Amino acid sequence: MDKPREDKNALQSCIGKSQESVSLIEYSNDSIVSKTILDTPAGTITLFAFDKGQKLSEHTTPYNAVVQVIDGTAIITIAGQEKKVSTGELIIMPGNVPHAVDAEGKFKMLLTMIRAKSPVPA
Repeated sequence: MDKPREDKNALQSCIGKSQESVSLIEYSNDSIVSKTILDTPAGTITLFAFDKGQKLSEHTTPYNAVVQVIDGTAIITIAGQEKKVSTGELIIMPGNVPHAVDAEGKFKMLLTMIRAKSPVPA
């Protein structure tokens, strides 16, 4: 039998095995929890769990990011425009465009950031 692959840049429980993404991260009172699933030179995949009322203040990154909502509801603000997102939905936050995340209730998302400087039009 082959030895399991060692990869310090990937969550071991996901290598070669399917996992339910919502169960890979837990909520913490009055906090935002993050867990890196994959980190490569091309980009990162990170899970986030926001307790009710937690937020990421407005900021920019040079890279495009895809948010996949895996639990709950949040308001994502992109270039000053609020977008309500819910379980099962996704939204792209374009690179070099200010954005913020505000959890209306408990909220989990999978964030995929592509490290390429070619922003998607807002």
